[in-house]
Parts: sequence; structure tokens; C-alpha cells
Amino acid sequence: MTSAPARPKDALADWLRIRPQISWPVDGSTTHHSHGASHRNAFRDFFHTTRGERDPEGTTRVLAALDMALAAAKGDDRLSFSLMADWQQTVLGTGVATFRTMPAFGKGGRERYGIARDTRARFEQCLDESTQPDLPLPSRAARTYLDILFFHPFEDGNARAAILALAFVLAREGAGIDQVHPLQTTRWADDAEGASDLAVLLGILITAAQRRPSHGKQP
Repeated sequence: MTSAPARPKDALADWLRIRPQISWPVDGSTTHHSHGASHRNAFRDFFHTTRGERDPEGTTRVLAALDMALAAAKGDDRLSFSLMADWQQTVLGTGVATFRTMPAFGKGGRERYGIARDTRARFEQCLDESTQPDLPLPSRAARTYLDILFFHPFEDGNARAAILALAFVLAREGAGIDQVHPLQTTRWADDAEGASDLAVLLGILITAAQRRPSHGKQP
């Protein structure tokens, strides 16, 4: 008799378990000055390269959502699910983007993201921590990016939502990166070292963008 395939572990539960234990890098400057056009163009290039040829209409939508996110960052808006849902409506071309009500799956079914009564509230709390004053920006930005991947708040488009939130968190504090592709690798919910490494990488990219002359003066 063939046994049933093992149910994938709850990646959200794994993430919430290790999240408080991660050794986030705590060094680094808290003052950033970036070329806004270069930051915007880096994310535009990322979406064009990863989605453009296979989904031209979807790429147009996500670029419009990127403009929305960066405009919100200039307004110093608080990162919240409601704000992200506005962007996600544009990304998906739907009338509404709600918080999922069922368990979700990713990575070809290898990861499962559970759901409970307090899942959205815990997600909102994690988003609030994107402004945690005693943790440098690269660590907060990395943590927020991973929060979105592993909470998997939307029924579709969560990877795009995570990238948009990353762009927002950096831009809100005057930081920018001019390369996004180095961030593109598979992330696992129980990989504490990988989470810390992501923060280190973001710090490197922010510093590199500060030191590199801007080639994107256009608005």
C-alpha cells in the first residue's frame, strides 16, 4: 500500500519561530542619501527582465504599482496591509485584493503557509516593525521582505508584493539600490543564516549605490 505524501511543514510557523532569534546585523549608518531615479530604475529593470517578455500586460501593471509605492514613500505613509492591498489591486488587475482566508502553498507545493484567526493582526504588527528604531535599515528591510514572502498575505502575486514593499521601505528612508537582481534567490522560512545574509547583502547594495555616480537623472 502506497503511503500518502507527507504534508509540507507550515513555513509561516517556522518563520514566526525563528524570526525573533535571527542575529540581524546591527551595524551600519542610519542616514542614507540616494539618487531616487536610480532606485526606481533598478526595480523597473528587475520587473522588465524577470516578467517583461512573458507577461507584458502584467509588467505594465506592476510598474504602475511601483510608482504608487514610491509615491507613498515620499508621503511617509505607514506600511500596512491596506496600503499594500492598493498596490496589489493594480498588480493583479482586480477590483480588490483581500487577505487570504485559506492556507497557501508555494515553491511547487514544498512550502505551506498556515492561517489562523490572528494571522492578519500578526502580519500588521510585523509591518509596523519596519520602522523599528534600534535596528538599521538593511536589517529591517530584509525582515519586511521575508515577512511578506512567508506570511503570503495575498492569494497571488506575493513575490511581487515583497519586492514592492522592499522598494517602499528603502525609499521611505532616503535609501536606494541600483541593483535588484542579486536579491533573487530562493528563500526558506527556517533559514536564519540566510535571513541575516540578506540583510548584509542589502547593506552592501545600499552602500554601493551611495558611492556610485548616478546615471539616472531623469524623473
